[in-house]
Amino acid sequence: MPTVRIEIDQDIQPLSEFRKHAADFIERIKEQKRPIVLTQHGKSAAVLMDVSEYQRMVNKIDLMEELIEAERQISRGEIVSHTEAKKQIKENLSKWK
Repeated sequence: MPTVRIEIDQDIQPLSEFRKHAADFIERIKEQKRPIVLTQHGKSAAVLMDVSEYQRMVNKIDLMEELIEAERQISRGEIVSHTEAKKQIKENLSKWK
C-alpha cells in the first residue's frame, strides 16, 4: 500500500477550524486516509491521522528497526548457518508441543 501524502492546500488546518468542524475532519480522515496537520498561532502543533494508518506506520517502523538490527548483527559476525538456524527453530517448536 503506498504512503498517503499530505495535500498542503487541504490538510493543514488551524486548530480553531478543527474545533468548529471536528466531526467532519475526522470523517474525512477516515475516508481519505490522509493526516491533517493542525496549526496553532500559525505554527504546526499536532498531526491527526486515521488509526489504521497510524498502526501501519508503527508496524513499518518496527520492521525497519528489526532490519537495521539484523544488519548490525551481520556486520558484527553474529550469524548462524542455515542448518544451525533450522536446528534452533525445530528445538524451539518442540518446546511448544
